[in-house]
Amino acid sequence: MIVFDLRCGQDHVFEIWFGSSGDYADQKARGLVACPYCGDTDVDKAVMAPRVSAKGNRAAPDMRPVASQNPEAMKDMMAAMAALQKRMLAQSTYVGGRFADEARAIHHGEKDARPIHGKATAAETRSLIEEGVPVAPLPFPVLDPRDEN
Repeated sequence: MIVFDLRCGQDHVFEIWFGSSGDYADQKARGLVACPYCGDTDVDKAVMAPRVSAKGNRAAPDMRPVASQNPEAMKDMMAAMAALQKRMLAQSTYVGGRFADEARAIHHGEKDARPIHGKATAAETRSLIEEGVPVAPLPFPVLDPRDEN
């Protein structure tokens, strides 16, 4: 794998991984490389710092988690996020693995419009996006309501 920093015509800089530099050239030539911020396909390699590996005889930096400097604020933030999650899930219907079919039916007016959430494979999600069906991942894990305690 190889990583490049790319810059679009709107001056957005983003990182992207390819199997090889040839893969990058091929995908760019076919118009498959686009800015994730604005969708611009006019992208070029940006100047980037070289990735230099540390010497083998050096100890790895200490990467242990550090305790929060403000545990009360962290507790309040986690409680607020849990409340938001609960409210979002209460206002939508869980459709499980039927998510792609349900979302498509709602989009095409075959079923009444309502907020739904469920599970979809990457291929199903890609297909929904290509069809113009509005979908977005939830920022938290969702259990089947039948599996909750």
